[in-house]
Amino acid sequence: MATMDLFDKERRVKDTVELAESVFGADVKPHLLHHVVVAHLAARRSGTASTKTRSDVSGGGKKPFRQKGTGRARMGTTRSPLLRGGGTVFGPHPRDYGMKVNRKVMKAALRSALSVKAKDGSMVLVDEFSLPTPRTKDFLKVAGALGLSDALIITDGTEENLSLGIRNLKKFKAISADAVNVYDVLSYEQLVITRPALEKITEALAK
Repeated sequence: MATMDLFDKERRVKDTVELAESVFGADVKPHLLHHVVVAHLAARRSGTASTKTRSDVSGGGKKPFRQKGTGRARMGTTRSPLLRGGGTVFGPHPRDYGMKVNRKVMKAALRSALSVKAKDGSMVLVDEFSLPTPRTKDFLKVAGALGLSDALIITDGTEENLSLGIRNLKKFKAISADAVNVYDVLSYEQLVITRPALEKITEALAK
């Protein structure tokens, strides 16, 4: 079982924590990571794109010209897809882009993502990550001490001051342990986990 140093907000070592091998030392499976990330992005699509078919377009009730004798192809409506202002053929309609991901696959992919961060040394464990005030300046001070430049911060529950302090920073994001997902873990170079969040994640993912 691997161990990691546990830091305080000034990067002083406070303790040593053992990491569950089944969670942070699992085999990395790229195909599962790809599948789960694609499903995550697909679920974010609104699926509201819509077009009108010839039956939806207003007008076109009268036959534009007689059937025979004009030298033109016969036509029954001015809302034909062949004409300007007509309906659309095979255009998009509202739909759900969601993809089913089995629970076992989701957990295996999350273990792989966490293992990637643990193995390449981009994971930082902290005792806690609270801020005295909801100011970006206070957060950047802590981030500088911990050496963070592009990080996902996982806490146990919602830290209101932390969420407000980083909302204007594109390279930082804070989520609770209950909301941890593969896409967010892989989207940031560094991963910061508090001790309570680590215990919750380990409990949920340990085999």
